[in-house]
Amino acid sequence: MSCVFALVISAGFVVPGKANARSFRLSVPDELVASGFLKHLLPRFSLKTGVRIEIVAQDAASEAGFSATGKGTSVFSGLGRDWVLVVVDAGNENVVRFRDWVTGEVGKKTIDAFRPDGKVVFTAAIAKPEDVSVEIISGDAASGEKLAVLHCGRCHMVNETTRLTTIGSTPSFAIMRNFSDWRSRFEAFFVLNPHPSFTQVEGVTEPFAVSRPPSIVPLELTLEELDAILAFVSRIPPADLGAPIQYD
Repeated sequence: MSCVFALVISAGFVVPGKANARSFRLSVPDELVASGFLKHLLPRFSLKTGVRIEIVAQDAASEAGFSATGKGTSVFSGLGRDWVLVVVDAGNENVVRFRDWVTGEVGKKTIDAFRPDGKVVFTAAIAKPEDVSVEIISGDAASGEKLAVLHCGRCHMVNETTRLTTIGSTPSFAIMRNFSDWRSRFEAFFVLNPHPSFTQVEGVTEPFAVSRPPSIVPLELTLEELDAILAFVSRIPPADLGAPIQYD
């Protein structure tokens, strides 16, 4: 029978505690706890973000969990297994933040840096293109491409015709297709900064305040036009970003 335990990782220390608004429960198998790896990994996330992680047993209620048998986001290999992060509560912003951190460059370096007695025990997972959603959304993709060039091409590289007309600091559509949540990002782009300050979606967004007009020419869309853009984006092959750097 697995041992039942509850620890909170906070500011680099393991102390008894309970979850709060800036914490979440992470279910973990006993063998992963016994490795000591989590005492290396989780405090570094907490120190960076101020989010505490309460470790609970594998079969306990949780908002996320590490598993070697379930389906989820690949995070690392070790102890003869490939491990994934299973997100139970996708609406918990702390869980999403942890997922993005542990699969990002800082998280990967932290994973690879765990070397008790100088031995490599865990290695960060290499992202696989097939992990990216390949869902094709029905709709008028041809019109969607034209609309995306017209409205989004001022900042993003939508296709080759917009390569030289974009803002260099904004990601291209092909790069954003690598995001695991690309669809939700595009569907709700008008509420993600900086878009609310200059975007109007007919029947959805509030009109601009008279005292605070947009600083650039407004981006005005209907929901039908947004659907067409989504149909176009779903057909864009994700950019080949190559394999992450591996550290020896």
